Amino acid sequence: MQCGVGGGARMPDGGLPRDAANAVVTLPNAITFARLCAVPAAVWLVLHEDFPAAFWLFVAAGVSDAVDGWLARRLGSTTVGKVLDPVADKLLLVSMYVTLAAVRVLPDWLAILVVFRDLLIVGGVVVLGVTGQKVAIEPLRISKLNTVLQIALVALALAMSATGWGWPVLTAGLGWAVAASTVASGGAYVWTGARAR
Repeated sequence: MQCGVGGGARMPDGGLPRDAANAVVTLPNAITFARLCAVPAAVWLVLHEDFPAAFWLFVAAGVSDAVDGWLARRLGSTTVGKVLDPVADKLLLVSMYVTLAAVRVLPDWLAILVVFRDLLIVGGVVVLGVTGQKVAIEPLRISKLNTVLQIALVALALAMSATGWGWPVLTAGLGWAVAASTVASGGAYVWTGARAR
């Protein structure tokens, strides 16, 4: 694995040499790919209502995200890693919302809202690209907050299902916070994209 691309291998501007930046097989990328492969396993576990295993797999995915992010900063991120990491994160989150809604742990309207927001953003990027507009997606603060809230709700839902404990007020409050931040972040991306034109 080409994981020794940090340190002296960096260019004077702090970036990686072209060959290193285009590397595919690196340690951070391998960890990210493993997280991507965990998505179908997590879906299968939830569908079979093995919530304890699904919870720990979700926790492991979160830890792996922190680890590969730290390694990417230390060793240098690659072009593949910059694309693969957010894709793996988003696929895991979206699949968990859809699957948890399918087994009636989370409300279906919330899963639909989460999926629609992501489709709206992807569709907007495609439309801007096709029309020749410059596409530069930068994470917004509200989007980062939305991601944190989405992760927290999935973890809470899995933990509650695994233990049989119930915190209806907390779950409802967090669910509405996810809904509000999802609408706000989707609207913010649409507004940003419209202004960019």
